Amino acid sequence: MSREENPASKPTPVQDVQGDGRWMSLVGVPTGDMEGSGGRGVGVAQENGWFVPLSLPDWETEQLGRRCLREQGGAGPGACVPLTPSRALPQHHRFVADSKDKEPEVVFIGDSLVQLMHQCEIWRELFSPLHALNFGIGGDGTQHVLWRLENGELEHIRPKIVVVWVGTNNHGHTAEQVTGGIKAIVQLVNERQPQARVVVLGLLPRGQHPNPLREKNRRVNELVRAALAGHPRAHFLDADPGFVHSDGTISHHDMYDYLHLSRLGYTPVCRALHSLLLRLLAQDQGQGAPLLEPTP
Repeated sequence: MSREENPASKPTPVQDVQGDGRWMSLVGVPTGDMEGSGGRGVGVAQENGWFVPLSLPDWETEQLGRRCLREQGGAGPGACVPLTPSRALPQHHRFVADSKDKEPEVVFIGDSLVQLMHQCEIWRELFSPLHALNFGIGGDGTQHVLWRLENGELEHIRPKIVVVWVGTNNHGHTAEQVTGGIKAIVQLVNERQPQARVVVLGLLPRGQHPNPLREKNRRVNELVRAALAGHPRAHFLDADPGFVHSDGTISHHDMYDYLHLSRLGYTPVCRALHSLLLRLLAQDQGQGAPLLEPTP
């Protein structure tokens, strides 16, 4: 399938409600886990000391959120409501404008998993010292990231590394199509920023119990890993430290709505990524040993 025929690799303008940004989650998260508010598609609101983030995908049910709330003591709201569209395109324009006077070593781009990372203390601990920029927009799919990159988000900067984490919101696209979208992003970064390495984070498992989207994300990771094998400037990192338990379930302590990461969930992901980034930066400065690809 050509890029023109693949909807996941056809640049598409960012929109107000995409992917899992269509619903606000029922699942409450203590304010200590997230700070600030999210942007378009993230829908983070503060109610009685709890942040209420997005999102339940279409195949989940309202009862899932209610059950999770009961497990966390019943705090937070009790109904799933459509997420009010917020400001997607203005976010993109802000990213472009804010980058004009920045000299980042690392740029992160992707969906809400990237966006919400910026709200956690571990971002300030690990990535702020690298002068990292966060271009995450909740609900984005690969096609939206492509459009953003083609429309200015890489125009004014020359990062050493671009971290890409996107694909779980590509509902309606096959694993092969999502892989094509990710490959198109890597190719575009290589063309626009030839000095930069690209780190692609693997898609996480999702849903409290085994489900088709988990299998699809696993297949995407398998295909992307194979596609990037041997690529001199692109690297695949399996972002899953073992979120799926032996009984096949995912804990809400790691993913508060079985999709988005809690502070606890972000910690192992970010530490593994930070270690790889330091190795890549040292490698390019001639200070490190030859780079070995991360193991699964």
